[in-house]
Amino acid sequence: MASYVFFLATFTYAIGFVGNLPLLPKTIDSGAAAPLLEAVLVNLGLLGLFAVQHSVMARRGFKRWWTRIVPESVERSTFVLASTAVLALLLWQWRPIAEPVVWSVTDPLGRGVLLAVFGLGWAVLLISTFLINHFELFGLRQVWANLRGQKLPEPVFHTPLFYRHVRHPLYLGFLLGFWATPHMTAGHLLFAAACTGYILIGIWFEERDLVAQFGDRYRVYRQQVGMLLPKLGGRNRKGPAQP
Repeated sequence: MASYVFFLATFTYAIGFVGNLPLLPKTIDSGAAAPLLEAVLVNLGLLGLFAVQHSVMARRGFKRWWTRIVPESVERSTFVLASTAVLALLLWQWRPIAEPVVWSVTDPLGRGVLLAVFGLGWAVLLISTFLINHFELFGLRQVWANLRGQKLPEPVFHTPLFYRHVRHPLYLGFLLGFWATPHMTAGHLLFAAACTGYILIGIWFEERDLVAQFGDRYRVYRQQVGMLLPKLGGRNRKGPAQP
């Protein structure tokens, strides 16, 4: 529960951080400025640290090793705790790079559309976590089952709602949230581009694990359903939806 509450608080702040919410003490484009080279190196280091931690701890090989040290029931909770801690460090130590401005939309309608897409992205992300079992994704279900002396069932191969149209709606939500902004600075562009690259690499690793777990059923699903955008003319069949 502590890990989950820590995650909720940090992730909620992160949404406002990326969206430049004026009520926050620090956002992606506000805070103490730093020399350009320092800002770029620090920001890339923070993004790289998050990518390495998140990717390594999500892999099956690491999980097999890690569960020799911690009980299997808290493996996911420790992953959430570590990921949130690195995210909090990124938010705290991020160096804004306000110049140059890549684009700035001043038209009220244009700004409204971009902000709506920004909100839509985070909504899609949140809904997607519940479609694949929100409480298992963040480690609560595993601990609850362990306390009750129960064993979790094996993952089920299915495609609820968004997963019938794209294989990774959760990542699509992230991308919409990162890129939909009426004011794109160099620092925001660095963040969005680096995160996009990481997401694409992460999808490759995740799909390799899904093929290993579900075999031909996932291969067929991958052929029929687009990765991040709906595939025109594709037929929807049941496929996996898991963290």
